[in-house]
Amino acid sequence: MPHLTPKLLLGASALLLSVTCAHAAEYEWTFQASETAGEPSFKVKQEWAERIGTMTDGRVQIELLPINAVVGPTETLQAVSSGILQGHMTDPSYFSGQNPAFGMLGNLVGAWNDPYDFLEFMKQGGGEELYNELSEPYGSHLIGAATFPLESVPSTVPIESLEDFEGLKIRAPQGMVYNIFERIGATPVNLPGSEVYTGLEKGVIDAADSTVLSNNDAQGLHAFAPYPLYPGFHSMPMIAVSINKDIWDGLPEELQTTLETAFDAMAYDLIARLKEQDIETLAKLRENPDVHPFDLPAEERKKFRQAAEQEWKEWAGRNEMTQKVYDAATSFLEARGQL
Repeated sequence: MPHLTPKLLLGASALLLSVTCAHAAEYEWTFQASETAGEPSFKVKQEWAERIGTMTDGRVQIELLPINAVVGPTETLQAVSSGILQGHMTDPSYFSGQNPAFGMLGNLVGAWNDPYDFLEFMKQGGGEELYNELSEPYGSHLIGAATFPLESVPSTVPIESLEDFEGLKIRAPQGMVYNIFERIGATPVNLPGSEVYTGLEKGVIDAADSTVLSNNDAQGLHAFAPYPLYPGFHSMPMIAVSINKDIWDGLPEELQTTLETAFDAMAYDLIARLKEQDIETLAKLRENPDVHPFDLPAEERKKFRQAAEQEWKEWAGRNEMTQKVYDAATSFLEARGQL
């Protein structure tokens, strides 16, 4: 190895600094997600946030933080608008208190038999345009929509029919899913996802509307809730990948296109990877004598769908945007023979 003189070392350091500066990010953003750092879905999102750096040749760097890292889950919309966060990847149902249309677009409970149907509605059926019509006055622009595979319901007691929801204390976020659980006789409790573990452990809730089977298992929920309903029948929340509107409007078109392409790819990758993990988790749980997965029969699912449709109609009349969401979604479902 040749001997490096101080002069050569100084030159090498200058070259390294020059290369580093040449690749310094033009845009450095902080996004917040709606999961804890240990959940599989958070890790997938984090991988894609980091991949943006490679796809933009280092021009964009996104740091993705878990739920509650900067603000509470109901506060991210305002945080993005004000610039406290530059973006978020979260369920819009958290913002139902600001406009009920966020709840309808965020989780039209019981509507989607398959996550790919939801993505088709958002990308081809006018859903993304409706969401931006709703969210841009709040200073937030939707880059892309994602969702989860069919969710499960971790429960401390067996649920074999809709009658078993009568009086059940079930965690549900603010919005439509909360109202539909009320409609079928349950007693919903509004808790953020980060408090589901403690709520089940301490008996504050009996069951939870809480993400996918593999996420629930990774959090240890089945130690307290050994009767998971899977596959889910109720909830398939949207993940709004959104950014501050002023930032978006100021981006070059090629970066906008790259971000849209990347997060569209993330949406399909997230479903495929979580579905695979759910299948592996289900096989593991079936070998555990202390855990008893259960799938509601088709006739019970139909009853839930009928209750959900009644709630959709009630929400549709709340304002102009909720009516637009109802009309677009039901037209989409009717055209495909799903309503």
